[in-house]
Amino acid sequence: MVMVDEIPFPPQITTTKPLSLFGHGITDIEIHFLQIQFTAIGVYHEHEVVGHLEQWKGKPGNVLAEDDDFFEALVNAPVEKFLRVVVIKEIKGSQYGVQLESTVRDRLAAVDKYEEEEEEALEKVVEFFQSKYFKKDSIITYHFPANSATAEIAFTSKGKEEAKIKVENANVVEMIKKWYLGGTRGVSATTISSLANGLSAELCK
Repeated sequence: MVMVDEIPFPPQITTTKPLSLFGHGITDIEIHFLQIQFTAIGVYHEHEVVGHLEQWKGKPGNVLAEDDDFFEALVNAPVEKFLRVVVIKEIKGSQYGVQLESTVRDRLAAVDKYEEEEEEALEKVVEFFQSKYFKKDSIITYHFPANSATAEIAFTSKGKEEAKIKVENANVVEMIKKWYLGGTRGVSATTISSLANGLSAELCK
């Protein structure tokens, strides 16, 4: 197991095929001048992702971490992606949903893609999280299939059945990916740095 802030992440998971843990990190928030660790994140990809990033071969991780074109290529690579987010600090699901909503909405509005369909799709995701309570060790997963502009979001908490929702609006799906994988604008700098170093090492092989 790979430990991320005392939370174990399997080095490989299998969805339709085996996916490897390419990067991990945490999100934290500042409350009354204290940094509170909020979630631990693991980013899994098909190994084939490396073939879509060949033009960055030989670049060190610290350079890739600052290169948003590299992360754009990563987001758009036609390979399966899976995000595993584990709650460290318990909060209401609605608080997480509001964060996701405002980020995705702002990113879509910035590129003039926030229309009625996007608003509806985003509202469904926010409603999905609204009724949840994020206890410590609850798990949120995002599964992005290889050649489909959809996402499946799942939530599991101790003693509760897994809840799932499918997001079928391509623009919303793209911005959810970019929330976690968006280079210098990603929600977790530690995850972006870890991904950059992990992929840099793979590209050098």
